[in-house]
Formats: sequence, C-alpha cells, structure tokens
Amino acid sequence: MTKTSAPAGDPAAAPASRSGRRALRRAPASASASASASASILLPIRVSVLRAVALVACLPYIALKIAWVSGSRIGIPDGSMLLDDRATTAVSNILSVPMDAAVAVLALLLTQAWGRCVPGWLLLTPMWAATGLLAPIMTGYPLQLLVGVLTRADSGGAAGASSPPFLDGWVFAVVYGGFIVQGLALGTLAVRYAARRWGHLWQGRMRDREPGGNGVRATALVSSLVCLGTALPHVLWASGSTGGLPHERIIDRTSDYYVLEGVIALFAVLATVGTLLLLSRRPTTARIPVAVPVAMVWIGSAATGCWSAWMLLSALVPNGQDRGAAWVLTLIYAVAMAAGCALVISLRSLLPQRSAP
Repeated sequence: MTKTSAPAGDPAAAPASRSGRRALRRAPASASASASASASILLPIRVSVLRAVALVACLPYIALKIAWVSGSRIGIPDGSMLLDDRATTAVSNILSVPMDAAVAVLALLLTQAWGRCVPGWLLLTPMWAATGLLAPIMTGYPLQLLVGVLTRADSGGAAGASSPPFLDGWVFAVVYGGFIVQGLALGTLAVRYAARRWGHLWQGRMRDREPGGNGVRATALVSSLVCLGTALPHVLWASGSTGGLPHERIIDRTSDYYVLEGVIALFAVLATVGTLLLLSRRPTTARIPVAVPVAMVWIGSAATGCWSAWMLLSALVPNGQDRGAAWVLTLIYAVAMAAGCALVISLRSLLPQRSAP
C-alpha cells in the first residue's frame, strides 16, 4: 500500500497535523488524569475502611473496662490479684478507657479535612504516645505467643508461673489482638497524614541535609546514650537477673515477661541507632534515606518513653509490694521516660528547616 502525505506547503494539512500531534501529547496526560481520578475515588474508600477498622478495634477493650468498672468479673479468674484491691482496679480501669477512646479521636483527626487545621504539637503528642504504647504490644505479643508455644512443647505443657493468672487467656487474645489491629490501621493513617503534612521534612537522603547546631547535636547524643543505658537493666532482666526487682515481680516471671523485657531493650537500641545515624556525617551513611532514621527515632523513643511512663505509673500505685525494692524500678522508668521525651524533642531540630512546597 502506497503511503501518501500532503505537500509540505499545503496550509490545509498543517493544522490537521498539528492538532494530531497535540492530541497525541494530550493522550498520556488524559490517561494520567484518569488514573488520578480513579485513585482519588479509591483512596477515600481505603481511608474510610481503615478508619472503621480502627474504631471497631477499640470496642472490645472499652467494653471489658466498662464491664469491670460496673462490677462484672468476666475474664477475671478466682485468685486474681485484680480482686485484692477492687478500688485501685476500678480507678485504673476508669483512667485507661479514655486512652483507648483517644484512638477513635485520632482516627477522625487523621482522615478528616479539619484534621489538617489542628496544631502540629497537639496531634503529634497523642500520635507519639499511641506509637509508644502500641508498638511493644504489636511486637511483643506475637513473640510471646511463639515463645509460649515453644516452651510448652519443651516442658510438656507445664505452667511457667507460680501464682494464678490475673486474667483469663482469651482476654489477652481479644484485647491485644484489638491493639494490633488498631496499631496497623492507625499507623497506616498516621503515615499517610504525616507524609502529606510534613513529608517535606524528611525527603531526600542523609547527604542532602544540613547538620544541626552543636547544642542540638550534643543534647541528642547525650539523650541517645542515656536511652541506650536504660536498655541494660531490661537486657539483664530478660536474661534472668533479679537485680532491682521486687519480690512479687520475681515470683510472677514467665516467658512472657522475658520476651517483653527483651523487646523494650530493642526499642531503646533502635532509638539510639536512629539518633546516631541522624548525627552521623560519615560517607557510609550518605545514601541512607532520611526517613529511615527518623522512623527509628520516632518509634524507638516512643516505645522507650511512653512504655516507661506507663510502667512508672504502675510502680507508683500502692499494691502491697516492697516499696524499698520498687524505687529501683521507679528510677529506671523515670530516666527512660525522660530520655525518650528528650529524643523526640531533639528530632525536630535535627531535621532540615524546610518549608512545605
């Protein structure tokens, strides 16, 4: 077949040719716009699903707490320490319900347009606290189940605790399972929100950022070393040491206890390594994305600071334990809490001072 073309000087063919080229150039853009439109349609659906999942996952914990405050003993076996001091148990249950209800508020803040108007510190503070309280559970509980299965298999099903459990096993499965689902849904929403609002702060690689001032660097370095130091007692306790532990804590230790202590130590190490990477000027770290050490410091400092704060409150609650031995725990938890807070505060100063695009 012979291919014909219009004469080069034909004015009638030139507009058609130019319009054809413009149409070809517009085609990819139209396809891209169509894909963006499809994504904009699907994204709210995914966000709404994640929001609903986070909200529903709060219900088992809140329902159990309300039942216990109302006097129910569902999930509490005979001989449980929770029955020894009902007043203290009721107060702790009342105080912990708003903590889980705050997850519902966060889920709304992270998915609604008005959430972008909330001051950064007012949103980042509960996000950091939620990270610190959920991360050890999301990491530790699956490991506890795995270690529990392995140790029961090795011991022929013998129990590892000398005292009665304070809750039935199914309560942990329901509550901690709900916490894990909360963490996954809320974490996904938080990352999406933070990337849209503050993502410009951790763009690029380590070589692209300017090092912080000497004062900020010194504060971050000291805080990271203190945080690393707080990991030492947790490593010792995970290895079987009883130093600094009250008698009640010693006799109640199980494989779950050892796993959790090891996990808390790992989070302290994670925060320290992330901080040292942000402080590093070595060529070997130049190609690392800035987001990697930022995530390490955020998660590690939150788990170290917030979990220690929660344990500090538990240690300060009068429950008949030896107060002479409990002061060691109180000191360790207080130092770890302060180190975690100092690290997350210095994190902002270690990031490049960029304005949003």
